[in-house]
Amino acid sequence: MALEITDASFEEVVLKSDKPVLVDFWAAWCEPCRMVSPIVDEISGEYAGKAVVGKVDVDANQEFAAKYGVRNIPTVLIFKNGEVVDKQVGAAPKKTYTDKIDANL
Repeated sequence: MALEITDASFEEVVLKSDKPVLVDFWAAWCEPCRMVSPIVDEISGEYAGKAVVGKVDVDANQEFAAKYGVRNIPTVLIFKNGEVVDKQVGAAPKKTYTDKIDANL
């Protein structure tokens, strides 16, 4: 399962990570988000120890969604060394996400 990231934990979990971080910005009412969620959970298991994989519920945690200009969900951001290095807006196949992580390992 992917980590649940909140506004309170975002800096520690994402920005200070020494590994690449995939962050899925989602909401419970969003149908495409529900399609992406199991993919993100799978990736979390496959990349354990190599990358951090987490989810931010934008309804409950708006600070970092706003900071990074997340206007459409799902939006997946890839962070490396505290900086956004890649982005995917809208649902995509699993390979799209894993290629983005692999490019930053």
